[in-house]
Amino acid sequence: MHDKIVLVTGANSGLGKETAKVLANKGAKIIMVCRDKTRGETARQEIIKATDNNNITLEICDLSSKDSIHHCGLSIRQKYDRIDVLVNNAGAIFGTQALNSDGLERTFALNVMGYFRFTHYMLDLLKNGTDKRIVNVASYAHNFAKKIPWDDLQFKTSPYRQLYAYGLSKLYDIYFTKQLAKIMTVQKTGITVNAVHPGTVHSNFGKSGTKLFYLGFKIASPFYDHVKKGAKMAIHMASSPDVKGINGAYYAHMKEGKLTPLAQSDEDAKRLWNICMELANIKTYGVLDGI
Repeated sequence: MHDKIVLVTGANSGLGKETAKVLANKGAKIIMVCRDKTRGETARQEIIKATDNNNITLEICDLSSKDSIHHCGLSIRQKYDRIDVLVNNAGAIFGTQALNSDGLERTFALNVMGYFRFTHYMLDLLKNGTDKRIVNVASYAHNFAKKIPWDDLQFKTSPYRQLYAYGLSKLYDIYFTKQLAKIMTVQKTGITVNAVHPGTVHSNFGKSGTKLFYLGFKIASPFYDHVKKGAKMAIHMASSPDVKGINGAYYAHMKEGKLTPLAQSDEDAKRLWNICMELANIKTYGVLDGI
């Protein structure tokens, strides 16, 4: 990874921070994308101290906001002429239904459109990279999604259940991975796109869920994987030569994982892609108009 430029979203804590630290220790130049400047800078200094790697930079972005992604995306494009690896990691579970300023349900806005929009801004830079990889942190939680509420993706009228909404968002991340991988292959960009399940990890995950959910998560946390183990999957897909040619796959526990029949649907993946394109007002994915 020496001199590779790796961008990690949600890099100030948990899986994102561990992924950034390990890849920095391998000699990569890290771009940390974090929502909070203070927490991001604290994490950046901790990674520098732990790795003796000073090539760690910080960009501030609320990945649930289209405007924030726009400003951050342009900032990064002005500073870098390439990115070699993008790790889409930032995500959360929310205890109650609420719409953000863009009119999107928070889980969908962050976990789905955050990946979709941010990657759109980074695609030109990735095309200029070497050993080009996109790693999307998905989850086994896609198993919780048994049916897609196509008529109410934002839960404006139908009952909201946090695990169902989260599971759907991780299913959509797998769809995004599959569809983008196909497009990258057709365009012969050399970019591989894969999704990973990190395992159930002892971290701050769940804080934004209901109090009961977070309490249950914390009580059971001694039985969960340490964040170092959880990050191994994303690190492996981002850096290992063993998976260099793998594209459009879902990996869990250091091997190709099992997807539900729903997650294997190419038709649904394409349908969701078209919806995201419309929501993001994108004409051609990866091509920025009017900048």
